[in-house]
Amino acid sequence: MGLSGIDEAYVRSGLPGTIGVAALFTGDPFDLAELRARLSERWGGLERMRQILKKPRGPAALSGHRWDAGKPFDPARHVTASDQELQPLLTTAVSQRLPSDRPLWQLLLPKAAPTGEQGLVLLTHHALLDGSSLETLLRLLMDEAPPTRSRPPGEIAKTPRQRVGPAALFREFRENNVLGEPLPVTPGDFRPSVAVSRLDPDVMRSARRLPAGGRGATLNELLLGAVAGALPACYSTASASWPQGPASVYATVPVDLRGRYETQKLGNFITGIRMPLPVGIDSPAGRLHACQELMAAFPSRGRAHTTVLPVVDGLVRAVPALTTALAKRMVRPEVTTTVCTAFKWRDNPSHLHSRRLTGIAPLPAVSTPGTANLTLVQTADAYMLTVVSHLRAHDSQLIADAVAHELAAMAEPETTPAYAHQDAH
Repeated sequence: MGLSGIDEAYVRSGLPGTIGVAALFTGDPFDLAELRARLSERWGGLERMRQILKKPRGPAALSGHRWDAGKPFDPARHVTASDQELQPLLTTAVSQRLPSDRPLWQLLLPKAAPTGEQGLVLLTHHALLDGSSLETLLRLLMDEAPPTRSRPPGEIAKTPRQRVGPAALFREFRENNVLGEPLPVTPGDFRPSVAVSRLDPDVMRSARRLPAGGRGATLNELLLGAVAGALPACYSTASASWPQGPASVYATVPVDLRGRYETQKLGNFITGIRMPLPVGIDSPAGRLHACQELMAAFPSRGRAHTTVLPVVDGLVRAVPALTTALAKRMVRPEVTTTVCTAFKWRDNPSHLHSRRLTGIAPLPAVSTPGTANLTLVQTADAYMLTVVSHLRAHDSQLIADAVAHELAAMAEPETTPAYAHQDAH
C-alpha cells in the first residue's frame, strides 16, 4: 500500500522523524510480561501497528515508499526496559531512527523518576503516526479504555465542505510560505537536546483566566504567547539585529483534521498552520491577546487546508520527487522555526494496571538546526512542558525556563519584572 503524501514527506525529510509520548504513573515498577500482554490484547488487532515501511520499488524520484501489512508484532521486541532515566532517554530517542526491520514504534520503560513515578515512553516514526494517534494508543492501554466511537445510524456519511474562495486560498498559501528567521545560534554549536519541566498549576490557572472579563485563554494561546516572549528573551543578546521585525518569527501549530467520529483513527491526519509570533509587543498580556486574535482565524484557515490537501496529496503521490523537495523545504528553519502543540488529557482519573496517571509529556520531533519545538499538556492539575531544540547543548532547558517565566508574567502582568537573560554557557 502506497504512503499518503504527508507520510511520504516525513520519510523524505532527511530527519530521524522520531516522535513520542511519555506517561508517568504512581506505584511500583511495571511488570514487563503484564504490560506486553496488555499491549497484545489492545493493539494486536490494529492494522497500523503491524505495518512495515518498504523502500521504493524503483528510483526514488519516480516511485514512493509503501506499507507492507507484515505479521503480528512481537511484544518482546517492541516492549523493553531501559537503564536510562526519562530525560536522557528522550534525548537519545529523538536523535535516532527506529529499527526499520519491524513496525516503526517502540515502548520503553525508563528508570523510575526521582519522585518515584514510573515512566512509560511510546516512540514512533512520524510517518506511521501523528500526535493524536499516540494519544489514542495511550488511552487504549488504560484500565478505563474508552469504547470506539461509531457513527450513529442515519448519520450523514460526509459533512458537506464549506466552499473556500480563491482569495482565501491565496492568502493561506502566502501565510504558509513567507520566510521567517531561524534562531540565531552559531552553526558549530548545534546539537539536539530535550527538557521536560513541570509548570506551577497555580500560575497556569491564573494565566488561563486571562484576559479579565473575557473568555479565558486556551492552552495553545498561552503557549504561543509565552514562546513569543521567551525566544527574544533567550536570543536577542546573541544577535543585536534579532529579531529583525515584529512579525519575523513564525510558529507552526498542528491542527487535527479528523472528524467527530474519526478521533480514534490512526495515521497522519493533521496539517500545520503558521502564524507570526507577536515578538514586537512589549507586555506578556499584550502578546497573549495578539495570539488569541491570530488563533481566532484558525477555523477559516483550516478550511483552506482541507480544500487543498487532497489535491496536493494526489500530486505528490504521482510525482515522488516533488515530495522530497516540499519535505526538505518545510523543515528549513526559516519556514518552520518552532512547532507549538498544547492539549488537555481529559480522561481523569486514568490508570494502567492500577497505577494512577500523574502526567503526560509528548516528545516532538527534532528538526533542523536553528529550531525548537514545544508541547504543553494538562493532566488534571499537572502541567508538563517539553522542549526539543536543535541549538546549543542546554538551550532546551533555557527555553523551558523562559517559557515558565513568561507564563508567570501573564498570571501577574503588573508585578512580575522582565525576564533576565542567562546565557546557557
